[in-house]
Amino acid sequence: MPAPCPLLIADVPWLLYRSFFALPRSIADEQGRPVNALLGTANALLALVEAEDVAPRAVVACMGAEEAAYRVRLYPPYHAHRDPMPAELKRQWQLVPELIEGLGWTYATSDDLEADDVMFSFAREEAQAGGRALLVTGDRDLYGAVAEQVAVVELLKGGAHGPIGPEQVRERYGVEPGQVPDLIALRGDPSDGLPGAPGIGAKTAAELLRAHGTLEGTIEAARSGLLKPRQNAAIFENERLLLDFKEIATLQRVEAVRPPDGTTDLAGGAEVAERLGMRRLGERLRAAASG
Repeated sequence: MPAPCPLLIADVPWLLYRSFFALPRSIADEQGRPVNALLGTANALLALVEAEDVAPRAVVACMGAEEAAYRVRLYPPYHAHRDPMPAELKRQWQLVPELIEGLGWTYATSDDLEADDVMFSFAREEAQAGGRALLVTGDRDLYGAVAEQVAVVELLKGGAHGPIGPEQVRERYGVEPGQVPDLIALRGDPSDGLPGAPGIGAKTAAELLRAHGTLEGTIEAARSGLLKPRQNAAIFENERLLLDFKEIATLQRVEAVRPPDGTTDLAGGAEVAERLGMRRLGERLRAAASG
């Protein structure tokens, strides 16, 4: 029996930032306002929708809070190092729901949790219903969502893409997908402002987790003096902080309703693209709709 068509689940904040800084701001509407982030996001998702090896049954575009309040309470420096969103990007950010819904895709967000959590929730719903999910993201936190029925789609140069499943997570990080929050806690995550355990890098963190299974098991080994002296001190003396880091890195479930099968609304997308100032995209979608 052939594998079911996957649900394509997109990390819209990541796509917007990626496109905003990769594409020239001269890509603008008739008033001269940049639409580069919107265009790059739409083109990246349309390329995957059109790819024969993806052919999703539906698309869910996810957004959320810039940082979940509970994560900031656990560790106030979480995300604090990030620069404020540029005004030219903020304007495009606000137009995302209109573009997504015009294309006939599902727009999903959360006021309290982050886009990662929303994506994770839809992926779990899809897998529990016997389907497959593909996560479009560059955020390594979501490697923790990878399972036999859930993969990350890596966007490569030249418009290519490749799947990251459990085997690829093991090859890249030396741990199982379910151990990714433990790995992040130990080695840190600069993109989120998490320092990890002092002196514990990615390789050492993976070795410790392979030996002791979890962060909690590694802490217990450090408490018992079973690690190298510096590792014992780095982990045992920072036990509470490391446990907080793991809680921060652990993806949370939000309410997510599995969307029905659906095709991209090319004509509707063309209308919205033209209204938002993406004339060439509108022309391309209109031509595809009539063809």
